[in-house]
Amino acid sequence: MSTAISEQPDPVVAEDHELQRTLGPVHLTMIGIGAIIGAGIFVYTGQVAAAYAGPAVLVSFVVAATGCLFAGLCYAEFASMIPVSGSAYTYAYATMGRFMAWFIGWNLVLEYLVSSSAVAVGWSGYFTELMNLMHINFPASLANAPLCVVGDPPPCPHIGPITGHGLDAFLQQFGHTGAIMNLPAAALVLLLTAVLVVGVSESANTNAIMVGIKLVVVLLVIFFGASFINWNNFTPFIPANTGQFGRFGWSGIAQGSAIIFFAYIGFDSVSVAAQETKRPQRDLPIGILASLFICTVLYIMISVVLLGMAYYPTMLDIPNPVSFAVGKIPSLHWLVPIIDVGASVGLASTIFVGLYGQSRIFYSMSRDGFLPKMFAAVHTRFKTPHRGTIITGVFAAAIAAIFPTNLLGQLVSIGTLLAFVVVCVGIMILRIQAPNAKRPFKTPLVWAVAPLGILFCGGMMWSLPTDTWIRLVVWTAVGVAIYLIYGVWHAAPSKWKVRNES
Repeated sequence: MSTAISEQPDPVVAEDHELQRTLGPVHLTMIGIGAIIGAGIFVYTGQVAAAYAGPAVLVSFVVAATGCLFAGLCYAEFASMIPVSGSAYTYAYATMGRFMAWFIGWNLVLEYLVSSSAVAVGWSGYFTELMNLMHINFPASLANAPLCVVGDPPPCPHIGPITGHGLDAFLQQFGHTGAIMNLPAAALVLLLTAVLVVGVSESANTNAIMVGIKLVVVLLVIFFGASFINWNNFTPFIPANTGQFGRFGWSGIAQGSAIIFFAYIGFDSVSVAAQETKRPQRDLPIGILASLFICTVLYIMISVVLLGMAYYPTMLDIPNPVSFAVGKIPSLHWLVPIIDVGASVGLASTIFVGLYGQSRIFYSMSRDGFLPKMFAAVHTRFKTPHRGTIITGVFAAAIAAIFPTNLLGQLVSIGTLLAFVVVCVGIMILRIQAPNAKRPFKTPLVWAVAPLGILFCGGMMWSLPTDTWIRLVVWTAVGVAIYLIYGVWHAAPSKWKVRNES
C-alpha cells in the first residue's frame, strides 16, 4: 500500500471557472524574479541601512535569504504534490483544515495585495525623479502619502503624544504629511490591473520583458559602480546601538533582516501559478529555487556597490537610493536616467506579480467557498478571474494612494513570515500523515530544514516593532470576523485528501 495526495471531485467548479495551462519553467522563474527583484534593491536597501543596520544590512540580507531558503524548500515540496493555485493557503487547507487555511489565506492578502501597494509607493519616487530629469515638475502633494507613522524615521509630524487605549491609540499612530495622495502609485496599480485582466499568457510575456529590463539595469549598476566603492563607508560595519532596540547594533541587524525580508517576497508567488503551469510537478520547484538563488546573488552584489558609493546615513528618507547613490559619482551621471527608467519598469513588474498572486489567492478561496463565487468567475474571452483581479486592483490602488512605504513594508513582512512558518509546520505534518506519498520534489533533511525555517522566520517576526504586531492582530481580527460571518458557513472540507492505494 502507498499513500498519495489526491484531489477529490469538485462539483461546484464548472468549465467557466477553469484556467489555461500556458506557463513553463522559464516563465515561472521570471515570475519569481519579477516579484523578488524590485523594492528590495531599488527602495529598501538604502532605507534599512540608514535607519536600522548600517553596512551590516548585508548580514540582514543573508539572514533573510537563509529563512527564505528553508521555507522555499518546503514550498517546493508542497507545490510539486499539490499543483493548484493558492500557495500556502492551499497547503494549509490540505494539512490543517479550514480555519488555518482561511487564517493563512487572509494573511497572504498582506503579502500580495499590500506588497503591491508598498512597491507602487517606491515606484512613485523613481517616477517623479524621472519626470524631474525631463524638466516636468510633478506636484509633491500628489506624489506622496498623506499618512505617516508616528515614531518611525524620518520624524512624522503629529499633534501631542499617543494617549488612550484600543482604537484611539491605534489611530493616533498616524500623522499627516500635508500631501493629498500618491497619484502615480495608484494610477500604475490600476493600469497593471487592466493588463492582468486581458490574459495570463500575454501578461507573463509582458512581465518577462519588464524583468529583462530591470536585470540589465541591476547589472549595469554592479559593473560600473564597482570601480567607485569606498571601503571606508563600511566602517564601522556594525554601528553602535543607539539605546533603542532595532536602531543599529545586533538588534538592528535582526530588525533589519525582518524588514529587508520584504526584498525576498515573491518567490512563493511561483506556486500561485500552479493551475496555469504546463508541468507543475517538475516546473514549480525549478521556478521557486532558481528565482530565489539568482536574486540572492544579485542582492548581495548590488548592496555592496550601493553602500560603497554612498555613506549609509545619507540615504535616510530617500525613495530612490540606487539612483541617489549613483548620482554622487559625477562620471556616472549618465546612468541615473537609465536607473530611473529601469527601476520604474522593474518595480512595475513586482507590482504586476503581486496583483497576479492576490487575484489567484482569491480565485482559490472562492472555489473553496471561503469567499463569494464571483471571485472564481473566469472571463469567457480572456480566461482570467477578472472580477477578483479588478477588486484586488482597486483596493491596492487605494492603499498605495494613502499609506507610506515603511508601514506597508513591515506589515507585509510579518504577514508573509507567518505564512512561511505555517508552510514549514505543514510539511512536517504531511510527512507524518502521508509518509509514502508521491513527492516529485522532496525537501532534503526535512526534520532539520523545516524547524530551521520556523526558527529563522519566527525570529524575524519577533524582531519587528510592537506596533506592527498590533496591526497584524487588528488585521487578523477582521479576517476572523469575515470567516465567522461567511466562510464557516460556505467552505467545504479540503478537497485534497490523503488516500491509500495499492
